[in-house]
Amino acid sequence: QVQLVESGGGLVQAGGSLRLSCAASGRTFSSYAMGWFRQAPGKEREFVAAISGSGGSTYYADSVKGRFTVSRDNAKNTVYLQMNSLKPEDTAIYYCAADPRITITPVAYDYWGQGTQVTVSS
Repeated sequence: QVQLVESGGGLVQAGGSLRLSCAASGRTFSSYAMGWFRQAPGKEREFVAAISGSGGSTYYADSVKGRFTVSRDNAKNTVYLQMNSLKPEDTAIYYCAADPRITITPVAYDYWGQGTQVTVSS
């Protein structure tokens, strides 16, 4: 069982930056790949970024590549999403998720956080 708690969301102007954190419970954090997803009003949940358990592999959606960076600190049981050059279209609720296998498919993830709101004003 893994419990996830996101933090770091907020309101930012276009071009600004935010760093999201996702703190995980449990002693086996490093055995889980972690994913970040987002859901805007009226839209389906979409993949943003993912990182393997060791941190050695990362994947990004084309829409955030070059602007967002996913990282993790296994000693702190925490995964991060650094978001730079934010755009109004990045506005969404951002969720972190955990699964033993790294994947970009939301339905594959077993554990989810409650989400944190990111709002980018133009």
